[in-house]
Amino acid sequence: MSVRIRLRRMGAKKQPFYRVVVADSRSPRDGRFLDTIGTYDPRTEPVAIHIDREKTLKWLAEGAMPTDSARSLLSQAGIWQEFRGHGAIQLGPAPERVATDAPASEETVDEPTEDAAGE
Repeated sequence: MSVRIRLRRMGAKKQPFYRVVVADSRSPRDGRFLDTIGTYDPRTEPVAIHIDREKTLKWLAEGAMPTDSARSLLSQAGIWQEFRGHGAIQLGPAPERVATDAPASEETVDEPTEDAAGE
């Protein structure tokens, strides 16, 4: 079963309000879901994003993949960076390049032959 973190549309006609839910990828957009982890209201100024950090990190650790729009909301809330920070490999500084005596490769351009140039 593939689990996704996605938006579920709520609200009246032309007045959207979204719940951030965890659902099976095969279920419809506004259908069955496993857990509600937050809300998103695009009509307020500033936009209201309320996401339960602990629940979201738990679901991400269990393998739930966010949709593009859900990932954007998680990034705005700072949760996506926190999750990626714990799971990412910590690398040191980039290794220095060592200069060699060999010249850099030059692009070779084929000169047209007499046959290809036309007679």
